[in-house]
Amino acid sequence: MSWHWFPDNTVLCNFATVSRLPLLEQVLRGRGRWVEAIALEAEKSSRYLPQLTTLAQAGWLGDPIEIDDPDEIDRVERIRRAVFGGLREEPLKHLGEAQTCHVILTWEEFKGSYWISDDRDALEYARAQGVPTRDTADLISEAVMEGCCTREEGFQLLLRMREANRHVRLPGHPCQL
Repeated sequence: MSWHWFPDNTVLCNFATVSRLPLLEQVLRGRGRWVEAIALEAEKSSRYLPQLTTLAQAGWLGDPIEIDDPDEIDRVERIRRAVFGGLREEPLKHLGEAQTCHVILTWEEFKGSYWISDDRDALEYARAQGVPTRDTADLISEAVMEGCCTREEGFQLLLRMREANRHVRLPGHPCQL
């Protein structure tokens, strides 16, 4: 079994906000994947964070995973509405979260994969379903452990994300990374 790491759009935007998508790529070490709704969200977010325009072409998240089976599409829609509060009038809202959870929970090749998000409610649901989760601060800790940045640099990145109104978990001190 190979484990993949599925960052959601909040995570992609956090790293783009501080111009550190290459650091995210390093930490993912070829394990990054995304679903089609997250790819679409990133494309829309690129209007405000132009660095995101390079993601699809760079290929380090692979091709967006498409869900084509009508039964699966129905299951994803039920998750989107029942779990994440998606509305019929806003068909794309929470679709990325629902698709990611569905793929990790039901597709054999992705079982055991990590979902990386800074959406606390979504992570609680995923954990309750047995999906391993991480957030941006966990990825920064991983970058520190792998020697991609120092604790102080990682802490400063999280501070800069926060200053840019990104909702990231911030440890009390750099030594906690």
